[in-house]
Amino acid sequence: MSSDIAGVRIPDSRIAKEATDLIREATDDLIYHHSRRVYVWGALQGRNRGLAFDEELLYVSAMFHDLGLTEPYRDNDQRFEIDGADEARAFLIGHGVDEDRARIAWEAVALHTTPEIPSRMAPEIALVTAGVELDVLGIGYHDVSDEVRAAVVAAHPRPDFKRRILQAFNDGITRRPATTFGNVKADVLARFTEGYVRPDFVEVIENSDWAA
Repeated sequence: MSSDIAGVRIPDSRIAKEATDLIREATDDLIYHHSRRVYVWGALQGRNRGLAFDEELLYVSAMFHDLGLTEPYRDNDQRFEIDGADEARAFLIGHGVDEDRARIAWEAVALHTTPEIPSRMAPEIALVTAGVELDVLGIGYHDVSDEVRAAVVAAHPRPDFKRRILQAFNDGITRRPATTFGNVKADVLARFTEGYVRPDFVEVIENSDWAA
């Protein structure tokens, strides 16, 4: 039987259930509850924006979006968003999902920290970012009522969330600082990783091998 949170149906397909089990096992309470909230916020914002979206695809994308922050990926030389995107795509393909839907999930996860661009793409891509923005940044906080926010947080609590999610971001990328060049996670390392020096885009151009 399916369940709902604040009027949002939680998908109960085999794919959704196995995605839940995988993420529950691979992550801690912080990331699990955050990922579930991202789905609910995204679905709510989809309603607010009048978007038709694939609930299962949005759910899987939301659940995988921060998987790349976990220990098995922390020494990779690519952005954590790509780690999660690759795993989401592989998971869906492995469950018989067609390439087009799997690609949408890949893009939804890969782009979830990239401002503005996702909102011009498929609804599932736009809504993963919308869910992340609401849960982490508070963008769209007043798009949902106090009662709805309370119901979502009651289902998936966020104790000391601001401090703990910043710590999770830092832990997930501190051993691969080069992957933050040109993206918002450089701000995390600048605050929390001792000795980190933010690369300068202008200096990269000026110091390239080109003579002029």
